[in-house]
Amino acid sequence: MSNYVIEIGSQPSLPVAGSDKRFPVGRIYCVGRNYADHAREMGHDPDREPPFFFMKPANSIVQNHATLGYPVGTKDVHHEIEMVVAIGKGGKNIAVEKALSHVWGYGVGLDMTRRDIQGEAKKQGRPWEMGKAFDESAPVTALRPASEIGHPAKGAITLKVNGQVKQTGDLAMQIWSVPEQISHLSHLITLQAGDLIFSGTPAGVGPVKAGDKLEGHVDGVGDLIISYRS
Repeated sequence: MSNYVIEIGSQPSLPVAGSDKRFPVGRIYCVGRNYADHAREMGHDPDREPPFFFMKPANSIVQNHATLGYPVGTKDVHHEIEMVVAIGKGGKNIAVEKALSHVWGYGVGLDMTRRDIQGEAKKQGRPWEMGKAFDESAPVTALRPASEIGHPAKGAITLKVNGQVKQTGDLAMQIWSVPEQISHLSHLITLQAGDLIFSGTPAGVGPVKAGDKLEGHVDGVGDLIISYRS
């Protein structure tokens, strides 16, 4: 019997590929502007400035193959395809050369963005969390263990909308590598087992409308498919 005064639902989690086990999701950190071409298309200098992070709530997770309603409060939702890093061992002040020992596995994710809300907040100098951290804003595939696939550092990352390629890049194009992301973030907060890191998106981000089908891919990691209801 629970001692809590209210019930808040089940633990957010993701399936593990080829298994009936699940990975519990604690916190979601996203790396901003981690591909030079995407930084340029967003109007920023792609020089190797320190990485910055924003968050999404764990319950914004969406399972692969879901069909979603168009997000509320917006007329301009954008897709951002990313490789997702699942942390299996926490720590702080993690050295770059030891960072990958903290990774449990990898998935393919979408950082869905209410671009109009984000853009207006930026213009007013306000936090733009509501452009990123909304319901069903984090579709992610089943996770694949690093013990099986290694630690992908190169390979294609793509997104199709209704069969047309919209985003394409290579993991090797990341400004900050996964070990560097983990190390930098762990100097700002204590990483915990169950955390996810969305590792950045290549160029080609753009709008999504009702009725669209999105197909994301990362070589060696997996394929993500979601649709928006008409």
